[in-house]
Amino acid sequence: MKIGLISDTHGLLRPEALQALAGVQHIIHAGDIGGPEVIETLRGIAPVDAVRGNNDTDAWAAQYPPWLALKFDGVGIHVLHDLKELDGEPTAAGFRVVIAGHSHKPGVVERDGVLFVNPGSAGPRRFSLPVTIGYLTVEAGSARARIKPLL
Repeated sequence: MKIGLISDTHGLLRPEALQALAGVQHIIHAGDIGGPEVIETLRGIAPVDAVRGNNDTDAWAAQYPPWLALKFDGVGIHVLHDLKELDGEPTAAGFRVVIAGHSHKPGVVERDGVLFVNPGSAGPRRFSLPVTIGYLTVEAGSARARIKPLL
């Protein structure tokens, strides 16, 4: 299963992001969505799970939780916006993947058997950071991730 990872759109859903997400079976948005139209548009591509980011403060955002516990093909996935708010040990809670945005810095790091993925920011460019999305491929109980630059 190929899952598209996106974060920190801040209301800007670039055509390059939509094109890069075409064909995924699911999408996870790691917060700072920026408006309900972002999720509505993403749902035109695939089912979407999303968390609320620190900038998602208007009434529309109340429907999104601060974190999610998901499972795909036997792989537990914890989604939150800011990694600094991770409470507890992911492996003790059954998570093999942690997805978080917030910093706008894309990255894939494995620590103690847990894959930490930050898809970066697909929205407005911040400083000299790249504009990116990510992919998480889950197969037969294992997961691997990669980052895709958009611009």
